[in-house]
Amino acid sequence: MNSDAISTLQQQLSSALSNPPSETRRIFHGRGLCWPGLEHVTADWLQGIVLVALFREPAPSEMAALKRMLSALIEAPEWQHSGAHTLLLQHRYLPDSATEWICGELTDTWQITESGLRYQLDIGKKQNSGLFLDMRYGRQWVQQQASGKRILNLFAYTCGFSVAAIEGGAEHVVNLDMARSALSRGRDNHRLNGHDLSKVSFLGHELFKSWGKVKKYGPYDLIIIDPPSFQKGSFALTRDYQKILRKLPELLSANGTVLACVNDPGIGPDFLIEGMANDAPALRYVERLENQPEFNESDPQGGLKALVFKLGA
Repeated sequence: MNSDAISTLQQQLSSALSNPPSETRRIFHGRGLCWPGLEHVTADWLQGIVLVALFREPAPSEMAALKRMLSALIEAPEWQHSGAHTLLLQHRYLPDSATEWICGELTDTWQITESGLRYQLDIGKKQNSGLFLDMRYGRQWVQQQASGKRILNLFAYTCGFSVAAIEGGAEHVVNLDMARSALSRGRDNHRLNGHDLSKVSFLGHELFKSWGKVKKYGPYDLIIIDPPSFQKGSFALTRDYQKILRKLPELLSANGTVLACVNDPGIGPDFLIEGMANDAPALRYVERLENQPEFNESDPQGGLKALVFKLGA
């Protein structure tokens, strides 16, 4: 991250802040490998909070130069006119993903909006704040598909898909995640949007030990699979995804749909297409959802893969 790269980052952030988004958005995506020297940097606009994340430790001189740039940014007219009040620098390369407050008052939580829906974020305490911004189009797609459907949301995290589904008129959503604290935040997110929680179930279980519970709530008209690439002790994408695919036909209703996702830059869409053909051949590939323009990628196969499959299509 040399001086030219830091200058480029300053220009990009200043440009974004000169006309900030009305809702939460990624405003700089170095991890798409389109910005030389900034491959380990992202920045998100959280509606008053700017979160800059480093995914690799810079050299001490680079870190000092970066902090000088960020200190200058908060004095610039673009910052003053944007309504921004807090600038955070998160060190994602550290085990605890420590976050520095460059400016602004300390806060643990913060509310944002996406597609008109409200979400509660955890600020500065965890590696992830509570909503994966690259899945906005996926949540919009689910909302459009949800009316009258029973939906299973696997690896639900803070239930962003569930919020979108209930807003779209889903009959019932079952959220499964082994992290009960994330599901608790999911309840908060539904409450923020005035949703009827009798239409939502929260299962704090490890998936591969809970097929009986999952099946009891089915069959499902739509199943969403959005796993981490690796979760110590419970899930490894290349080892365990196939176990889920094999179960899909017995969980789905007639003509049921699956949204299967992978967000590992080293794994292309063929992993899911070929995996489904081998392990759940009754399901047919329909389409890959478009990715958001702010998550620009030098290699289209490197970004988020959100693929739609349909039973009997």
